[in-house]
Amino acid sequence: MLKPLKHSLLALGLIFASGAFADEVKVAVAANFTAPIQAIAPEFEKATGHKLVASFGATGQIYAQIKNGAPFDVFLSADDSTPAKLESEDNIVPGSRFTYAIGSLVLWSADASYLDGSDAALKAGQFKHLSIANPKAAPYGLAATQVLDKLGLTEAVKSKLVEGQNITQTHQFVSTGNAELGFVALSQVYKDGQVTSGSAWIVPDTMYDPIKQDAVILKQGANNPAAAALVKYLKGPEAAKVIKSFGYKL
Repeated sequence: MLKPLKHSLLALGLIFASGAFADEVKVAVAANFTAPIQAIAPEFEKATGHKLVASFGATGQIYAQIKNGAPFDVFLSADDSTPAKLESEDNIVPGSRFTYAIGSLVLWSADASYLDGSDAALKAGQFKHLSIANPKAAPYGLAATQVLDKLGLTEAVKSKLVEGQNITQTHQFVSTGNAELGFVALSQVYKDGQVTSGSAWIVPDTMYDPIKQDAVILKQGANNPAAAALVKYLKGPEAAKVIKSFGYKL
């Protein structure tokens, strides 16, 4: 009788070791944070045994989905006001809101010779299309409008604007040549201290309101160990290293 019991205990141990009892965390992620979370996910899964399933979109669109009952456990927003609103509406786990990154805005062109590291090409206005994200749904789009206001270019570029539903579509408009240049998230074109393609002007952060990006555990994730584990991991040194490598501040 002992031998079968021993084998059963061994099998049980192997089940635990293989992560069969691990949990899954469904994460709604602001589009600008696509590349960082894709880099973080495998390391998180390796470290915790939990599975991370991410969905991406504009912050305003994700908010609407959450309010309509979308089954997300954690929300990584592109601003701090949307998570604060969800908190005031009693849609999050109390005390779970924190800033996981501070974003940077960049004017970018897929053409390596188009921008010279300054706003000169933007001021010259010799372009047909300038892409920005929808300022009502995407905080990076709002930041872009603030920069245009500061430079006194709002009216001058009004007829040239190509608006993306989110920052991913905005980047696509520029990368495919449908717009000569556009305001995108630095994280989309930056890695390990340099712009990875094209040419850019990294906009001074004094020209737009700080893009504080907050995360929350939503009510759905209240009793999900994987949700708590992800938030803990995002606050740790390994995630911080990845986040900074994409040009975010902490």
